[in-house]
Amino acid sequence: ERERERERERARGGERREGPRDKDGGKEMEEFYLRYYVGHKGRFGHEFLEFEFHPNGKMRYANNSHYKNETMIRKEAFVQDGVLLELRRIIEDSEILKEDDKKWPEPDVVGKQELEVVLGKEHISLCTSKIGSLLDVAESKDPDGLKIFYYLVQDLKCFVFSLISLHFKIKPIG
Repeated sequence: ERERERERERARGGERREGPRDKDGGKEMEEFYLRYYVGHKGRFGHEFLEFEFHPNGKMRYANNSHYKNETMIRKEAFVQDGVLLELRRIIEDSEILKEDDKKWPEPDVVGKQELEVVLGKEHISLCTSKIGSLLDVAESKDPDGLKIFYYLVQDLKCFVFSLISLHFKIKPIG
């Protein structure tokens, strides 16, 4: 069991540092891990967007698009505890941990989305097809659950794109 736990820890970002603390700087927060993937295999090969946050603060981002001969973009950075706490708040506020993907559309040729969250003792892994619009959500067998997923993913992507643009400014301001 201990060996399996060490293997999971290595897969989630290597060495474990002290985790984020609660808002008052008090006790250590529960373990937190987040991974999101959306992608498909099509005319331009395997195109995808993926990001993850490890308990040690490591943020990993990958965007692979071959459209117009683009190349894969990979970024890594360490984020402060406040970022992990905000992500945790977003996840908790969304109530996604209460959802189940059994009635959601299965991944298909259009693509798939995956969301994995570890929050303390809770671990969820959700998978569905790519969602084109809210119409796809409304027409699903579980519109309420899929709507929570849809809006959470929009929030997470916005948050991650903001972090990436802040950490990796290419052109100087001025």
